[in-house]
Amino acid sequence: MKLALIGLGTVNRGLLELLLEKKDILQKEYNFNPLVTAISDPVVGSVFSEKGLNIEEILALLQKDNNIKDYPDGVKGWDSEKTIKEANADTIVEATPTNLKTGEPGLSLIRTALNNKKNVVTTNKGPIVLAYRELKDIASKNDVGFRFEGTVLSGTPVINLAESTFKGIEIKEVRGIMNGTANYILTKMEIGLSYEEALKKARKKGIAEEQPEADIKGWDSAAKIVIVANVLMGGDLKIKDVSVKGIDTVTEKDIIKALKDHKHWKLIASVKKTESGIIASVAPEILSDQDPLSKITGSINAINFTTDTLGNIMVSGPGAGKRETGYALLSDLLYINKTRCI
Repeated sequence: MKLALIGLGTVNRGLLELLLEKKDILQKEYNFNPLVTAISDPVVGSVFSEKGLNIEEILALLQKDNNIKDYPDGVKGWDSEKTIKEANADTIVEATPTNLKTGEPGLSLIRTALNNKKNVVTTNKGPIVLAYRELKDIASKNDVGFRFEGTVLSGTPVINLAESTFKGIEIKEVRGIMNGTANYILTKMEIGLSYEEALKKARKKGIAEEQPEADIKGWDSAAKIVIVANVLMGGDLKIKDVSVKGIDTVTEKDIIKALKDHKHWKLIASVKKTESGIIASVAPEILSDQDPLSKITGSINAINFTTDTLGNIMVSGPGAGKRETGYALLSDLLYINKTRCI
């Protein structure tokens, strides 16, 4: 499998580190021998080498001055579209920034890759939220792989788990804590921190971004529940179809009152099949101690599937992080490698 990495931020760096670290076991156990032939990033630079790039050297350059312009070999300066079209890669690893309004630049880049009959793996929520069915149809038409596990709970399996192990099972409802920043803040407020103090602490630990509105106001969770609804439950939702409220409406008094009643505030994303269709929402909820989601603390995420055959199945784990999200890409690459026999 020959890979072209589009975007070389935290996520694809995590993937490169895992490819280097797990090289022997990937080859021995999974017959997976990837060759990174191209990288394109508008900030750190671009390079293409038909024979493959030295991952260790790429990571060393990034560590030194966050740039790959001094890589000693290869063709330099290609933009992402040219890299997708002209590099000898059969699989594109797309990890550009998420844009929930337009999906760009990722949406156009993924379209280009699929139309050029190249497999795509991505962690970019925007294109999946806005154009999942279109992209899936292009991939099917061109007989290429298209995977996006990392768009929901990072490396914690959701899509791959449901598609591979819930065969013959109908998912009737999904409820989850799908944003680590919001959950971290609510957890810290339970031990006496104010909202502002909890947010400051989250920023300091790298859990919250400098502009965390999408996390705090529920839009990140809304994007994830749309993906779950459309991919796993046969829905055709847009973000505008989701009722969204954030944790900025929860006060310290609310937190204290709930704790006195042995209850906990959580930002819950949910989607449910009803007689009138599929309904989705994101909102803070007060959960009793008996609800397993009430036990999810800190930046951990969790998702609970209600099924027709097995009842409730819950999965929890990290919902962000370089290594975790890099693993989501790796798991998708392994899936494509196994099923498409490249």
